[in-house]
Amino acid sequence: MKQATLGLNLNLKKTRKREFLEQMEQVVPWADLIALIAPYYPEGKNGRPPFPLPTMLRTHFMQQWFTLSDPGMKEAFFDTPLYREFAQLQEFERLPDESTILRFRHLLEAHKLAEQILQTVNDLLTRRGLLLKAGTVVDATLIAAPTSTKNKGKARDPEMHSSKKGNQWYFGMKAHIGADAESGLVHTVRGTSGKVGDVTEGNSLLHGQEVTVHADAGYQGIEKRADAKGEVTWHIAMGPGKRKALNKENPAEALIDKAEKLKAGIRAKVEHPFRVIKRQFGFVKVRYRGLKKNTAQLYTLFALSNLWMVRGKLMAVQG
Repeated sequence: MKQATLGLNLNLKKTRKREFLEQMEQVVPWADLIALIAPYYPEGKNGRPPFPLPTMLRTHFMQQWFTLSDPGMKEAFFDTPLYREFAQLQEFERLPDESTILRFRHLLEAHKLAEQILQTVNDLLTRRGLLLKAGTVVDATLIAAPTSTKNKGKARDPEMHSSKKGNQWYFGMKAHIGADAESGLVHTVRGTSGKVGDVTEGNSLLHGQEVTVHADAGYQGIEKRADAKGEVTWHIAMGPGKRKALNKENPAEALIDKAEKLKAGIRAKVEHPFRVIKRQFGFVKVRYRGLKKNTAQLYTLFALSNLWMVRGKLMAVQG
């Protein structure tokens, strides 16, 4: 396997993008992920030899980190030497075209490898003592989808739906996650259309070993649902209207308000991975049609967000 060439050039200022890729070079469990995908990767006995698996995996991850489409990734290889460097592509050799990049993504989707990528990353984090099992926080966020009908079918994506948040309507899908209550690292992901209620998916976001679960007011009544797990204790936020009506001068109600603040502090951990994929990685709109493809991307995004969130600790352990 070719060695990465992201070495320091003392004559040039190190850009934030180069620094980011150098950090990811260190914290991504490349060997484990390559071993996961290798049994499904073509050997190239017939036709043109395939690109090395490490090159295609690095290319796929750069698409997630920098919000690049398949054609956009192809063009970026021509425009940005740093990307070629990270993908371990030598100067003047052939570059992956958009069809090659597309086929690699389809391979991951066909064998449900994106979900296993998240599991492989989390196994590493568990071994490092960064992902605990005592408590979970659940939440969901809306991801917009294109509303345009200027396409071959002259219709919006039939698997995406509208939902209302406050006084605003949104069209797209929902990303539901279960995250570690201590670190905010994501252990479970579900993708649904935008109209699916948060409480509907809540119990499916538990890994089964937690003792307590924290959620916002949208999950009220979840412990009474048919799929509820009786061995966990749910801590659900009080409705905004009820909390606003509390009399802070009353000692008992003031204590309730204080407890709500403490619960809110725990629930805030689940917002961190959403911030990373939306602000750090720029994932604010679905790229593909259909829930299956977009959910597969969510698994990969949250696996990479987990590594990003604890990169400092991982690099410290590695020395």
